Amino acid sequence: MSSQRYDLSHPQTSPVDRKATRLLYVSTAKYGGDWNSLPHTHACTELFYVVGGLGQFRIMDKMLAVRPDDLVIVNPQVEHTEVSLNANPLEYIVLGVEGLEFAASEGGDGRYTLFNFRRGRQELLTLFHDILSEIDRKPAGYEIVCQDLLEVLVVKLMRQTDFSLTVAPQRRSSKECAAVKRYIDGHFKESVTLDMLAGIAHVNKYYLVHTFSREYGVSPINYLISRRVEESRYLLGHTDHTLSQIAQMMNFSSPSYFSQSFRKLTGISPMEYRRRQRAQGG
Repeated sequence: MSSQRYDLSHPQTSPVDRKATRLLYVSTAKYGGDWNSLPHTHACTELFYVVGGLGQFRIMDKMLAVRPDDLVIVNPQVEHTEVSLNANPLEYIVLGVEGLEFAASEGGDGRYTLFNFRRGRQELLTLFHDILSEIDRKPAGYEIVCQDLLEVLVVKLMRQTDFSLTVAPQRRSSKECAAVKRYIDGHFKESVTLDMLAGIAHVNKYYLVHTFSREYGVSPINYLISRRVEESRYLLGHTDHTLSQIAQMMNFSSPSYFSQSFRKLTGISPMEYRRRQRAQGG
């Protein structure tokens, strides 16, 4: 008879502090046909693992081409959206994690990171699917198991890359600001005024401007304008609507104000943007 014994040496400190870090949600997505998502932010960190298909992630002002086995980590309050391609629909699993942020290396971009895990695909997918299975079935103790699996996942990711994660106390969005942001996201094509938004939040409009700007880095009205400009980019690239029609659809007071706002946020005129999009084939 032969046997072997392996003793654990001094355990290292886990990168996941359970007092501060919590798995909030897990979801899957698979898109058929051309699909346009509006930019949005989250109060937590999101980890996107691309299971199949091709597409792009727009992170603020950057466009990232993504392919199977890419992992995109987006830090809290960073505006992003996903774009799926018609010929090869994007499919991914996403985890929302509270209290954990990606830490950029010197000179890196602190908003996001992207790695490809083709070599470790099966190992990572097994962990993602185990988390999905636990949350879907909800057996006794599933919350504990999910936290365990999250910790294992983070360690496995750190083994294969040179990135690091930091524990970050969760910054809670004020209810007033969150309510105003949700309203703008759902009604940006309509006539919206600062007085109206202040009424929705039940606060003084000057207080709203101060707190919203501190929370999201932009005033409520400028956020409204940015949502309208973002949607107009899609219309310029995918429809034949005139500038006047788009300005009216997005509730800009005039075509000239639309052009002025568009140029301020993108650096080019609407017509130049359309010309470039058509030169690239959409």
